[in-house]
Amino acid sequence: MALQLHVPVCAGLLKSRSRVCSLPQRKVSTFATLSQPRSDSGNWVEATNTFFLQDKRPIMLFDGVCNLCNGGVKFVRDNDRNKTIRYEALQSEAGKMLLRRSGRAPDDISSVVLVEKDRSYIKSEAVLKIMEYIDLPFPQLAALLKLVPLFVRDFVYDNVADNRYNVFGRSESCEI
Repeated sequence: MALQLHVPVCAGLLKSRSRVCSLPQRKVSTFATLSQPRSDSGNWVEATNTFFLQDKRPIMLFDGVCNLCNGGVKFVRDNDRNKTIRYEALQSEAGKMLLRRSGRAPDDISSVVLVEKDRSYIKSEAVLKIMEYIDLPFPQLAALLKLVPLFVRDFVYDNVADNRYNVFGRSESCEI
C-alpha cells in the first residue's frame, strides 16, 4: 500500500492573505510503502492465539543466526529488568507461525518483528516499540527518534539489515 502526500494547491493565495484555501487537493508523491497483510493472516491469528492466552507480553522475533541480532536480543534482555518482552528466533516453528500471523512469509528473515496480541511491528517501528518496553532512557530515546520520518528510519534499517552478515557475521546455529 503506498502512502500519498496530499498538498492543497491555492492559485491566488499570494494576492490576498485573507483568502481561505478550499481548492481540491492533488497527489504529490509517494514517500513510503506499508506491507499489506496476507490474505491468510487471519487464520494464523487464530492459530497463534495460544501464544497470548497465558502470557500477554509481546514477542520479539529475530534472526537467530545473525550476530548483530543476537547481540540486540542480549542488549534488550539486559535492559528489560521487568521481563516485559519474550524472544523467539524467526527460524523456529513458533517464529514462522508468528511471521504468518503478522502477514509475512514464513521464511522472511529480513526484519526484526515485534508481535503483540493485536498488532505486529516491523523494521524501525519494531525497534522503536521494543525501546518503549525496556528501561530508561530508551523509551524517551524512542519518542525522540519517532520525529525522524518512517521512510528515513526504514532506509537506514534496510541498509544495516542488508549488510548485517558481512559486517557482524553469522553463527552456525540459532541462539537466544
